[in-house]
Amino acid sequence: MEAEVFLAAWKAVRRGKYRPDPRVEPRVALRAWLRGISWRQASKYFESAYVRRAILHAEPLGLLRGVVGPSLDAQVEARDLLRAIERLEPRHQEILLTVDAPETLSAYAAQRGMSQGTAASRLRIARAMLALRLRRWRR
Repeated sequence: MEAEVFLAAWKAVRRGKYRPDPRVEPRVALRAWLRGISWRQASKYFESAYVRRAILHAEPLGLLRGVVGPSLDAQVEARDLLRAIERLEPRHQEILLTVDAPETLSAYAAQRGMSQGTAASRLRIARAMLALRLRRWRR
Protein backbone atom coordinates (compact mmCIF):
# COMPACT_ATOMS: atom_id res chain seq x y z
CA MET A 1 0.00 0.00 0.00
CA GLU A 2 2.84 2.39 0.83
CA ALA A 3 4.36 1.79 -2.59
CA GLU A 4 1.09 2.69 -4.29
CA VAL A 5 0.86 5.92 -2.28
CA PHE A 6 4.46 6.79 -3.09
CA LEU A 7 3.97 6.10 -6.81
CA ALA A 8 0.76 8.12 -6.92
CA ALA A 9 2.48 11.02 -5.15
CA TRP A 10 5.49 10.86 -7.46
CA LYS A 11 3.30 10.85 -10.57
CA ALA A 12 1.30 13.79 -9.23
CA VAL A 13 4.48 15.78 -8.53
CA ARG A 14 5.76 15.08 -12.06
CA ARG A 15 2.45 16.27 -13.54
CA GLY A 16 2.57 19.43 -11.45
CA LYS A 17 -0.35 18.51 -9.20
CA TYR A 18 1.47 19.30 -5.95
CA ARG A 19 0.88 22.98 -5.34
CA PRO A 20 0.96 23.65 -1.59
CA ASP A 21 -0.44 26.83 -0.08
CA PRO A 22 2.53 29.17 0.57
CA ARG A 23 0.98 30.32 3.87
CA VAL A 24 1.15 26.76 5.31
CA GLU A 25 4.36 25.30 6.65
CA PRO A 26 5.84 22.99 3.91
CA ARG A 27 6.04 19.90 6.12
CA VAL A 28 2.42 20.25 7.25
CA ALA A 29 1.28 20.84 3.66
CA LEU A 30 3.14 17.76 2.41
CA ARG A 31 1.67 15.59 5.19
CA ALA A 32 -1.86 16.76 4.42
CA TRP A 33 -1.36 16.16 0.70
CA LEU A 34 0.04 12.64 1.30
CA ARG A 35 -2.81 11.91 3.72
CA GLY A 36 -5.27 12.74 0.93
CA ILE A 37 -3.48 10.45 -1.53
CA SER A 38 -3.40 7.67 1.08
CA TRP A 39 -7.11 8.11 1.76
CA ARG A 40 -7.98 7.85 -1.94
CA GLN A 41 -5.75 4.81 -2.46
CA ALA A 42 -7.27 3.06 0.57
CA SER A 43 -10.81 3.85 -0.57
CA LYS A 44 -10.07 2.28 -3.96
CA TYR A 45 -8.97 -0.88 -2.17
CA PHE A 46 -11.96 -1.05 0.19
CA GLU A 47 -14.45 -0.44 -2.61
CA SER A 48 -13.00 -3.20 -4.80
CA ALA A 49 -15.10 -6.26 -5.61
CA TYR A 50 -12.56 -8.55 -3.95
CA VAL A 51 -12.95 -6.84 -0.58
CA ARG A 52 -16.73 -6.54 -0.85
CA ARG A 53 -16.94 -10.31 -1.24
CA ALA A 54 -14.37 -11.17 1.43
CA ILE A 55 -15.60 -13.36 4.27
CA LEU A 56 -13.81 -12.61 7.52
CA HIS A 57 -14.15 -15.94 9.26
CA ALA A 58 -11.75 -18.55 10.58
CA GLU A 59 -13.42 -21.32 8.56
CA PRO A 60 -14.84 -19.67 5.41
CA LEU A 61 -15.35 -22.98 3.60
CA GLY A 62 -17.67 -24.11 6.37
CA LEU A 63 -19.86 -21.07 5.74
CA LEU A 64 -20.14 -21.88 2.05
CA ARG A 65 -21.28 -25.44 2.68
CA GLY A 66 -23.69 -24.45 5.41
CA VAL A 67 -21.87 -26.60 7.97
CA VAL A 68 -18.58 -26.11 9.71
CA GLY A 69 -15.98 -28.09 7.78
CA PRO A 70 -12.69 -29.53 8.91
CA SER A 71 -10.27 -27.09 10.45
CA LEU A 72 -7.39 -25.77 8.40
CA ASP A 73 -4.93 -27.57 10.69
CA ALA A 74 -6.69 -30.87 10.02
CA GLN A 75 -6.55 -30.22 6.28
CA VAL A 76 -2.80 -29.54 6.43
CA GLU A 77 -2.24 -32.67 8.53
CA ALA A 78 -4.29 -34.74 6.07
CA ARG A 79 -2.20 -33.46 3.16
CA ASP A 80 0.99 -34.35 5.05
CA LEU A 81 -0.37 -37.83 5.73
CA LEU A 82 -1.26 -38.33 2.05
CA ARG A 83 2.25 -37.25 1.04
CA ALA A 84 3.69 -39.80 3.46
CA ILE A 85 1.43 -42.52 2.04
CA GLU A 86 2.50 -41.51 -1.45
CA ARG A 87 6.15 -42.20 -0.54
CA LEU A 88 5.40 -45.78 0.57
CA GLU A 89 5.75 -48.83 -1.63
CA PRO A 90 2.70 -49.53 -3.83
CA ARG A 91 1.80 -52.72 -1.93
CA HIS A 92 1.68 -50.77 1.34
CA GLN A 93 -0.31 -47.96 -0.28
CA GLU A 94 -2.89 -50.42 -1.59
CA ILE A 95 -3.55 -52.11 1.74
CA LEU A 96 -3.70 -48.80 3.64
CA LEU A 97 -6.15 -47.30 1.17
CA THR A 98 -8.25 -50.49 1.30
CA VAL A 99 -9.10 -49.76 4.93
CA ASP A 100 -11.01 -46.68 3.77
CA ALA A 101 -12.80 -48.59 0.98
CA PRO A 102 -16.38 -49.77 1.46
CA GLU A 103 -15.32 -53.44 1.23
CA THR A 104 -14.15 -55.23 4.34
CA LEU A 105 -10.66 -56.56 4.91
CA SER A 106 -11.94 -60.12 4.51
CA ALA A 107 -13.46 -59.21 1.10
CA TYR A 108 -10.11 -57.66 0.12
CA ALA A 109 -8.31 -60.86 1.13
CA ALA A 110 -10.80 -63.06 -0.76
CA GLN A 111 -10.42 -61.01 -3.96
CA ARG A 112 -6.66 -61.49 -3.86
CA GLY A 113 -6.70 -65.14 -2.85
CA MET A 114 -5.10 -64.76 0.56
CA SER A 115 -6.20 -65.59 4.07
CA GLN A 116 -7.66 -62.97 6.39
CA GLY A 117 -4.66 -63.35 8.68
CA THR A 118 -2.26 -62.55 5.82
CA ALA A 119 -4.27 -59.45 4.89
CA ALA A 120 -4.32 -58.33 8.54
CA SER A 121 -0.57 -58.93 8.80
CA ARG A 122 0.10 -56.91 5.66
CA LEU A 123 -2.08 -54.09 7.01
CA ARG A 124 -0.15 -54.12 10.31
CA ILE A 125 3.19 -53.99 8.44
CA ALA A 126 1.96 -51.17 6.19
CA ARG A 127 0.80 -49.18 9.22
CA ALA A 128 4.19 -49.69 10.86
CA MET A 129 5.95 -48.50 7.69
CA LEU A 130 3.69 -45.42 7.57
CA ALA A 131 4.41 -44.66 11.23
CA LEU A 132 8.13 -44.99 10.57
CA ARG A 133 7.88 -42.74 7.53
CA LEU A 134 5.95 -40.10 9.50
CA ARG A 135 8.42 -40.23 12.38
CA ARG A 136 11.36 -39.71 10.02
CA TRP A 137 9.57 -37.01 8.06
CA ARG A 138 8.52 -34.96 11.09
CA ARG A 139 11.99 -34.86 12.62
